[in-house]
Amino acid sequence: MINKDIGFLIDMDGVIYRENHLLPGALEWVQYMRENAIPFIFLTNNSAPTPDDLAIKLKHLGIPNLTEKNFYTAAMNTADFLSETHPLCSVYSIGEAGLSSAFQSKKIPNDQLHPHYVVVGEGNPTLEKLNKAHELIEKGARLIVTNPDNWCPVGSEKTRPGAGALAAYLEASTGQNGYYLGKPNPYMFAQARKKLGKNISRVIMIGDTMETDIRGAIELGIEAYLVLSGSTSLEDTLNYVYQPTRVLEGIHELLEEYKSGQPSDRKSSPTLSSLFHTNDKNNSPLGSQHKDSQRLERRRSRPQMVK
Repeated sequence: MINKDIGFLIDMDGVIYRENHLLPGALEWVQYMRENAIPFIFLTNNSAPTPDDLAIKLKHLGIPNLTEKNFYTAAMNTADFLSETHPLCSVYSIGEAGLSSAFQSKKIPNDQLHPHYVVVGEGNPTLEKLNKAHELIEKGARLIVTNPDNWCPVGSEKTRPGAGALAAYLEASTGQNGYYLGKPNPYMFAQARKKLGKNISRVIMIGDTMETDIRGAIELGIEAYLVLSGSTSLEDTLNYVYQPTRVLEGIHELLEEYKSGQPSDRKSSPTLSSLFHTNDKNNSPLGSQHKDSQRLERRRSRPQMVK
């Protein structure tokens, strides 16, 4: 029996697709949510694309008929934040079409002389543009960053600098700390939750990144499902104080559970159970009281995605 008051916030890269192909179960999961009238929003820290861009991308990958209402980007979140907290403000933005489009939708003008804020998103800015941003911050503009991602995956073995990396340049040159929106800032999750509808009492975030998807959901007090089909391995979870509500191999596992009508709980999660000793008579999910030298451990091969 499907709980009618449930809604999903779903990360995209590493959950729904990887590079230019859908991950197993992605199309079927979207179809299942639609058939059962389960509200869902794709939640992404990528501020570069517009919702229409994302809908077209997923259409090409095999998921048709999505609209802008199915997406909430870090650019949209930044525009919502500024329009709510500082009406009639102006900005000087460093980013792509998704950022400028979000500001236009909220009637936030671009100001190259005396902006209230310099806003940094993803992109490939020229040194001239960075110098301009530096100058405006020194004149009094405050620094806002669409998301804290220092790097973003663009393939299984490839990354690119993110908005957080660009912001670090301006923080170092001006001495001003930026304010970071997007995941894991709870404002991103709170706004997305509102968009699911007033009758939704149970919200589940599905993501592949501990620093953003899982942390933000936990801090807001909603359920956080980690999938291992993206940038996080099972061993990586041991590096964090906060832990996901569930750990799944991929979205296909969740689909199977909902179709069967018997979603598993944390204790019986087929993936998470491998982390714990389960040879006692109660099959307790708790580890041994003292440190076990055989527990999974892994050092990071690159810096954390966010600060």
